[in-house]
Amino acid sequence: MARQKLRSRLWYPWSTRMRRRRTLTAYLFMLPSLAVLGVFMFYPLIRAGWLSLTNYSFFGGSRFIGLLNYRNLIHDPQFWRDLVNTLYYAGVVTPVSVILALALALLLNRKGLPGRGIFRAAIFLPAVVSFAVSAIAFRFMFTPSIGFITYWLAQIGINVPDWLDSVSFAMPAVILVGIWKNVGFYMVIFIAGLQTIPKELYEAASIDGATRWRRFVNVTIPLLSNTTMFVTVISLIASLQAFDQIYVMTQGGPAFSTETLVTLVYRQGFQNFQMGYASAIAYVLMALVLILSLFQLRFFSRRTVKY
Repeated sequence: MARQKLRSRLWYPWSTRMRRRRTLTAYLFMLPSLAVLGVFMFYPLIRAGWLSLTNYSFFGGSRFIGLLNYRNLIHDPQFWRDLVNTLYYAGVVTPVSVILALALALLLNRKGLPGRGIFRAAIFLPAVVSFAVSAIAFRFMFTPSIGFITYWLAQIGINVPDWLDSVSFAMPAVILVGIWKNVGFYMVIFIAGLQTIPKELYEAASIDGATRWRRFVNVTIPLLSNTTMFVTVISLIASLQAFDQIYVMTQGGPAFSTETLVTLVYRQGFQNFQMGYASAIAYVLMALVLILSLFQLRFFSRRTVKY
């Protein structure tokens, strides 16, 4: 008994030193990444928060004004219109992209499908193309005089005005580009999630007499909950931060019908040179992204299935 106490007393300081040494080693390995995050993420975040409390402008001084920028946002009708546009864009792009990506993943996950690899590559290809380059191509395709989209719609009897100059059609055109760009990337994630589901579960469900639809509802959907949560969260975040195709295709027009909060931040900060006001808008957008993301995480976490 005395020997055990002596060993424990001798072992405790040595184990504590080893634990501290391992912790220090881990932090040393993390130091380069933490330095990069500090320079390119944490410092800009703190700096933008401070600017949102000032009236900083490129051509003027900087004076602390407290929450005046946020109070001005409440009474700014353009801010509320752009907020509605942002929610409209995200509310269409996110569910359509997720559902379409899941449908394509289910189709292209079948082993007997001929040309499966070619279809996967073709659908994923837009994900590796620059958003700005894609927007330029679609801008030409939506042009009435040379665009083949309007041409083929006219061939089947659907006459539409200039998409990008129409208040009614500009946002659907931008939404179409957003869905086309990201659905292939989400499809690949869903395919990876489908391939982690044990085949024995499908075989057991088939033996029990479950139809294909019942296997999809009772096996595929529950076991894809983690993948669906991840895809939905990153899709929503990307949709709320949409900027590239909007700026290239419409620059927020016509009549601000496609201007989102990110576009408003750019216009206030780099065209009107009101960096304080633009920083306040950016912080409101960050809070919106955080709240919606946490809501999604809470929603899906209750439906997570472990096997």
